[in-house]
Amino acid sequence: MSPVIKVENLSKAYQLGEIGTGTLSRDLERYWARIRGKEDPFLKIGEVNDRSKKGDSDVVWSLKDINFDIQQGDAIGIIGRNGAGKSTLLKILSRVTAPTTGSVKIKGRIASLLEVGTGFHPELSGRENIYLNGAILGMRKAEIKRKFDEIVDFSGVERYVDTPVKRYSSGMYVRLAFAVAAHLESEILIVDEVLAVGDAEFQKKCLGKMGDVSKGEGRTILFVSHNMAAIQKLCKHGMLLENGKLICVGKTESVIDQYLQDSKVKKAVFEIPLPHNADEMIGYTSKIQIENSYGDVIQEIPVGQNWQIRVFFKINKKAQHFIIGLGINSFIDVNISTSWSTKTDLDEGYYEAVFKETHLILAPGNYNLTVGLSNFERSVHYLENVASFVISEATDTFIDSSIVRTTNVGFLLNPMQVEISSL
Repeated sequence: MSPVIKVENLSKAYQLGEIGTGTLSRDLERYWARIRGKEDPFLKIGEVNDRSKKGDSDVVWSLKDINFDIQQGDAIGIIGRNGAGKSTLLKILSRVTAPTTGSVKIKGRIASLLEVGTGFHPELSGRENIYLNGAILGMRKAEIKRKFDEIVDFSGVERYVDTPVKRYSSGMYVRLAFAVAAHLESEILIVDEVLAVGDAEFQKKCLGKMGDVSKGEGRTILFVSHNMAAIQKLCKHGMLLENGKLICVGKTESVIDQYLQDSKVKKAVFEIPLPHNADEMIGYTSKIQIENSYGDVIQEIPVGQNWQIRVFFKINKKAQHFIIGLGINSFIDVNISTSWSTKTDLDEGYYEAVFKETHLILAPGNYNLTVGLSNFERSVHYLENVASFVISEATDTFIDSSIVRTTNVGFLLNPMQVEISSL
C-alpha cells in the first residue's frame, strides 16, 4: 500500500530579526544561485533551532532533513518540547507555508485545526463558515448540508450558529472549528494543541471522535499535544521532534518513553528553591531525596524492591494539626497514590519525614512527586511535580511468581487474588 503522506528531506529555514534578507545585494546573490541550480548561500550558515543558545547565524532551521511515511488510517502522535518544530511541520503538511527544501506528497483532502479560528472568516456566521470550510475542502453544498446538523450538535453552539464568529469565545470557536474539521469528509485530519482551549468534557469528546475517525472511518490523523495521556490513548504510532530534527518514529509507548528519558535528568536529591516569602510562611519544604529501604540515596529503583522518599522541611512557628502529604503521579500526570502523616503539633525547627513504600509495586517508568505541607487542613506549602524518580527494569532482583509481566500492564503490578476452579 502506498503512503498517503510521504515526506522526503524536508527542511524549513527562517530568517531571524527581519523580513527578507535585509539587502538587495543578498537577494540578488540568492536569485543568481537559484537560477544556476546552486544551494542558497545564506542557508549554508543556518543553525539548528536551539532556543537556549544565542547562536552566530540569523538563519535557523525550524526543521532539518525530515523523512517519514504515513499510511492510510494511521493515527500519529507528534511530540516534542516547545520549539521542536511540531507546528511548523503541520503548517507545511497543511500547505499553510512552503518548505525551504525537500518535498511533501499527499493523497487526499486535508482538514486542519492549527490555531483557534484557522480557516474561519470572523465576519461570517457559524453557519456560513461551515459551508465555507466545506467548499474549501472541495465538497458540494448537498454534502455539507447532509452533515450540517451533526456538526452543530457536536459543537454545542446551536444558539449562536447564526452569529458572526468574531463574537465567539475562544472555547466556542474551537468547538465549532473541530466539529467542522472532524465531520466534513476529508481523508486526513491534522490537529494541533488547540484542543487545550476547550473544557475537559469537550476534550474527551474530541478524543473519542478522533478515535472513531481513525479506527471506524479509516481516515488518517496527525495529532500534536503535550498531553501524553491523550497521545497514548489515541495514537498507535508516534514521532519525536527535537530542535527541528526527527529523533525517532515508532510505537507510541516507546516514543513517549524516549521523550521522557530525554526530558528528565536522573537525580536522587532535589534541592527546593527557598520561597520568596519564606520567613513569613509557617513552614516550607527544602529538599527531597530518593532512597532505597536502607536509606542509601539512589537514582533508579529496581522494580519490585522496597524504597522510600525522605522530605526535609522547616517550621518557622509552631504548627498545630500539622500534616505532610506525598503524591505519586505517573508520567502522564495520573495520580497513583497519596499518603499523609497523622496530625501532630510541631514546634519551630528543622524536620524530616520519611515515606516508606513496602507494599506498592510500580511498573518500570518515570514518576513525579507532589509534596504538600498543611495545618488545620489549610495549605502551607504545596509543590506539584517537584521531584521525579525512575523505576527500572531489573528482573534478576525481582522475584514474585504471581507477576508474569512488568511492562505494558498499567502502573501498578500488585496482583489481585485469582482462584480457578472446575465447574
